Amino acid sequence: MSLARLATGSLVCLSCTACAGWQSALEAHGTPATGLLHLTWLLFVVGALVWICVMAILVLALRSRAAISTQATATPDTRVERRLNRAVTGAVIATALIVMGLTITSFWVARVLSPESSSPLRIRVRGYQWWWQVTYLDARPDRTFITANEIHVPSGRPIVVELSAADVIHSFWVPNLAGKQDLIPGRDNTLQFTAREPGTYRGQCAEFCGLQHAHMAFLVIVDPPEQFEHWREAQLAPGASPGGTQEQQGQRVFQSKACAACHTVQGTSAAATVGPDLTHVGSRRYIAAGLLETTRGSLAAWIADPQTLKPGTNMPMVPLNAEELNAVSAYLVSLK
Repeated sequence: MSLARLATGSLVCLSCTACAGWQSALEAHGTPATGLLHLTWLLFVVGALVWICVMAILVLALRSRAAISTQATATPDTRVERRLNRAVTGAVIATALIVMGLTITSFWVARVLSPESSSPLRIRVRGYQWWWQVTYLDARPDRTFITANEIHVPSGRPIVVELSAADVIHSFWVPNLAGKQDLIPGRDNTLQFTAREPGTYRGQCAEFCGLQHAHMAFLVIVDPPEQFEHWREAQLAPGASPGGTQEQQGQRVFQSKACAACHTVQGTSAAATVGPDLTHVGSRRYIAAGLLETTRGSLAAWIADPQTLKPGTNMPMVPLNAEELNAVSAYLVSLK
C-alpha cells in the first residue's frame, strides 16, 4: 500500500470518529437537534454541489481549445460574448436563489428551536465556575428540589431549561438533544427540547469560562416517564440516614467541619448553598462536573485535595485526618 493511500485512509477514519456517540451533533435524539442536523446536511450538500460546479467550470475553461487573443486589434467574438453573458446572468440568478432558499430554511429551523408546548417540565440551570446547579421547578414549593451536574428528564415530554450564570459567561450544550445557548450574568435565557427516547447524553460548557472550562461537563439522562417519576420522588426525599458506625461518624464530621458551611444535605443541619447540593450525591454517576466517577475512592481523593485534581476550583482543602476522611467518604457515597 502506498503512503498516499495509507494517509487518505487514515484521514477518512479520523473524520468519522466523532460522527456518533453520547456527545455528537450528528446523532440527534431530540427535536431541536434533529432540525439542526437537517440544516447542517442541507448546507453541506448545497455547498458541495456549488463547489463541484465551480471546479467543473474552471476545468472546462482551462481545457478550452478556443484561443483568446490579447492583441488590442483583435475583434471580439460576439457569440462568445453572448455565451459568457448568459453564463454570468445564470450564475447570479442561481446564487440569489440559493442564498434566499438557505435563508428561508434557516429562519424556519430557528422557529422549530423554540416551539410552543403544553405542560412542559421546567428546569432551572445555573452555571458556576465550574459546575452546574440544577433546580426542578414545580407549582408546589415542597416539590421543588435541587441537584447538580446531572439532569434527568422524561422521554417524550417537552423540557424548558431556564439558563442563568452566577459569575462569567457559560454555554449549555447537549449536541444530541439541542443546540447551544449561552448563560449570561444578569440575563436569563431559555432552551427547549424534547428527547425522543431513553438514553444518556453528555453535555459540555461550550464557552471558555476559565481555567477548568474543559472540566465543566454534565449528563442528561432521559428516562421512561414512569422511571423519571420514581427518580423524582427519590430526589424529594431527605438524605439517607447513616446505617453503619462509620457512616454515622462521617455525618458528624461532615456537619462539624467546613463541609456544612458550603453544602446542603436535606434532613440534616447542613443547609449552605455555596457548593453543590449533596443530598443524593451517591446516586450521581460523576462528581466534580464529570471529572471523576462517583466511587468512595474518588470522593476521598476529591475531599483530600481538590486543587490537585481540578486546579483553580473554588472548593477549599478541608483538613481531615485519615479516619475522618474515610468516614466522610463512606457517608457521602451512602447518600443515594
